[in-house]
Amino acid sequence: MARRNKILVPEARKGLDALKAKVVQTANPENAKFEAAEEVGVPLKKGYNGQLTSEQAGKVGGRLGGSMVRELVKMAQENLSKKQ
Repeated sequence: MARRNKILVPEARKGLDALKAKVVQTANPENAKFEAAEEVGVPLKKGYNGQLTSEQAGKVGGRLGGSMVRELVKMAQENLSKKQ
């Protein structure tokens, strides 16, 4: 199944980058994937990473994406509870 890597609202890029940095607890969103890779034990480096298996790549992407989704759900729940 093909995935869409393009965000639907381009103006949201800055906010998504800030969220990515927040969930990995790093100051720079560019380093977020490297921090996540280090946490799960994947040898990710800058530049070409063709030697990584799909399992390793999935561990990094899952760590980032899963954490971002959990944080977004938490933020939405807090927002809903404030409105009630």
